[in-house]
Amino acid sequence: MIRTIEEMSMNAWPSRETVLYDGWVLRFNDGYTRRANSINPLYPSTLDVKTKITYCKRLYTSRNLRPIYKITHQVNPLDLDEVLSDHEYRREAETSVQTLPITADIHETGHRVKISEVVDEQWIRRFMSMNQMPDDNFRVIASMLHRIATPKCFASIIREGEIIACGIGVIENHAVGLFDIVVDPHLRKQGLGTQLVFGILDWARSQRVTSAYLQVMIDNAPAMAMYAKMGFSEVYRYWYRVG
Repeated sequence: MIRTIEEMSMNAWPSRETVLYDGWVLRFNDGYTRRANSINPLYPSTLDVKTKITYCKRLYTSRNLRPIYKITHQVNPLDLDEVLSDHEYRREAETSVQTLPITADIHETGHRVKISEVVDEQWIRRFMSMNQMPDDNFRVIASMLHRIATPKCFASIIREGEIIACGIGVIENHAVGLFDIVVDPHLRKQGLGTQLVFGILDWARSQRVTSAYLQVMIDNAPAMAMYAKMGFSEVYRYWYRVG
């Protein structure tokens, strides 16, 4: 399950460039997000691990990027986390990966959730604003969103002509991944995030999707509580080792 979800999440959050290196997936995306600029040790390796660490460090630093490893309990080799710790790669951003079966009683609630399968500039600009991202990131974010190859939706809740909550759903293998659910900072704790998620799940169910998955940082207590109330449950965790 871990490898399957990790593969789907990489497809749902595509990087600009990918290098396959002896079972490791090296992703490069101009520095935007750890996920899209990380080393993913998903598959069996044959080369010496210290040789590989040195190679990856050289490749990332040549692009002015920090070498970042995305670590689960099924990395290859299994002791990679300990080896990286010994090499002074710090651990950060522990994240819970959670799943939920999509059943017939999931339905859109409250506010009308607008679903579009095509992203436009207005949606991206508002998404960036609510996430407090600099305008310089527009090009790389727009390019990444347009590269998503599998069925996807860009969901939003609109009030008085302005997007006040938005998020992304991406379908693969009868599962929908939920990404970057965000609500206007001035309108939080009003149930908008829950309504948005239910809107995406309702869209996914109409596409014959049977399950959902998401990733939430464990120090994000409000989001952890929201997803627990909705019925999501943890299946594994990942974290990053950053050079």
